[in-house]
Amino acid sequence: MTPHLASNLHSDANLEIEKQFSDVIPHLRGYARALTRNADAADDLVQDALVRAWASRAQFVPGTNFRAWMFTIMRHRFLDECRRNKGPHLPVEDMSHHPALVSGPAQDSAIEFEEMACAYWQLAPNHREILMLVGALGLEYEEAANVIGCAVGTIRSRLSRARNELQNRIERGAGRLTREPARNGKPVSRSIAAQEFLRLLNAA
Repeated sequence: MTPHLASNLHSDANLEIEKQFSDVIPHLRGYARALTRNADAADDLVQDALVRAWASRAQFVPGTNFRAWMFTIMRHRFLDECRRNKGPHLPVEDMSHHPALVSGPAQDSAIEFEEMACAYWQLAPNHREILMLVGALGLEYEEAANVIGCAVGTIRSRLSRARNELQNRIERGAGRLTREPARNGKPVSRSIAAQEFLRLLNAA
């Protein structure tokens, strides 16, 4: 192989990996929002994951799922932060008052969606995660299992439980406007939860 040809191949490889990094960013944002429930923390998590992945890009095996590889790196980073900070960033009650979110009036035609969105944010973290990976982001069971680090059978059962929990919460009215006051004395806004859920889906 001539030096000129080798240089061209190296340049093409760099362009391809750069494109993969660029294309995966919206998906990372969606997954990060599902993990952190906090827009600012999600952006920080995405940036950290991108930096770590870029430094380790030589470890990526061409022909495998680049998106799943990125999700694995970001999930490990998130778990490291949780261990360091001893917990998630924001409870669902604080979402409606986070400065990164913009409130808007709820539309009557969107009430069911808003209730479903509120119910989603009240799911257990591992159930939100599996619905995001397999449902919104479209990972295969095997790919989701590699990201989370568990057996495919665990993915199947967790997904089933997550769907059942979501449906049960909706049927029980768990997605309706809560009567429990938040820390600042204000109730959770259905429209805010729906907006954040839409942002998550749009990012995915």
